[in-house]
Amino acid sequence: MNKLIKRLGSVIAIGFLLGACAGGAHKQSTGDYIDDATISTKVKAALVQNPQTKAGQIEVETFKGVVQLSGFVASKAEASEAQRVAQSVAGVQRVENKLSIR
Repeated sequence: MNKLIKRLGSVIAIGFLLGACAGGAHKQSTGDYIDDATISTKVKAALVQNPQTKAGQIEVETFKGVVQLSGFVASKAEASEAQRVAQSVAGVQRVENKLSIR
């Protein structure tokens, strides 16, 4: 009986550990966090390389593949180009363009 209780305790502990690493609707698993950080970095790099976007003024955040662009741009055309560039990055599910025009 004592061995059974120890094994049951081990199974429950493992379940808690696995549950802590799992993502949900409003939180990310460790793997999701790493994937999203990679996507954000790739989007930012693509914006820097594009001569039509002022990447220094654009913030990029990613949650479960959804990229949010925020900050300031000079024109509607620049905001549209930033969205197009972000959408072209592998792994991006959707782009929420919250850029403001100065």
